[in-house]
Amino acid sequence: MAKIESPNNKEVPKSESNFVSKISGFSQRIFGMSKFILGICLLPFVYTVSVAFLTQFSLVGEALQRYFWAGVISMLITYLFIWEPVIVYARGQKLVGIIFDFLKPLVRIAPYVLPVYTIVIFFAYLIIANLFDLANYFIFLFGLTMTLHLIFSARSLRSKKEDLLKGNYIFGFSLIYIINLTLLSFCFSLIFEKFSFVNFCNHSFQIAKTIFGAVVKQLFL
Repeated sequence: MAKIESPNNKEVPKSESNFVSKISGFSQRIFGMSKFILGICLLPFVYTVSVAFLTQFSLVGEALQRYFWAGVISMLITYLFIWEPVIVYARGQKLVGIIFDFLKPLVRIAPYVLPVYTIVIFFAYLIIANLFDLANYFIFLFGLTMTLHLIFSARSLRSKKEDLLKGNYIFGFSLIYIINLTLLSFCFSLIFEKFSFVNFCNHSFQIAKTIFGAVVKQLFL
């Protein structure tokens, strides 16, 4: 029987190696399919947190809203037509990796999940807000940095190979988007008196409950 060498320099029967390879491929397909299904289940929450955020953010002054969306649009225009700030995003990821180095399981996921520049700007705002009236500029930077993080998180996930049905991308980016918008809502609730994080969570939950209730009713009733 033909044999091949394993990584530890031990000979393994070729038939056994093929069996292990098939089992590994099958488990990867199952895992990919599971992430695809979970990703589809997360899509309603992507919608609900977006609606809840926009509802609460509409209570903030119009001038501040314009600065925030100006930051979002500026980042999109810069990325699409001028320059792809990959190095800026990469350095932010490296910083998060250094911060969470003592928690090994988080080192791999934290750079994708946490918008480090947005968090830094939030703490800088808390320090400087009482000294200078720079709220407009900070809100602009909130929009800019959050968009930067979402763009390159999506790009990193999309570039992964062997992503069955794009399950890793759909699940991963949906989860990142939900966490990031929830984090941004929490930050805004501490900055703006009219922005309520509790109302944001309640609104998100109620909309999600309505959506899933309608789906269950159509499928099973």
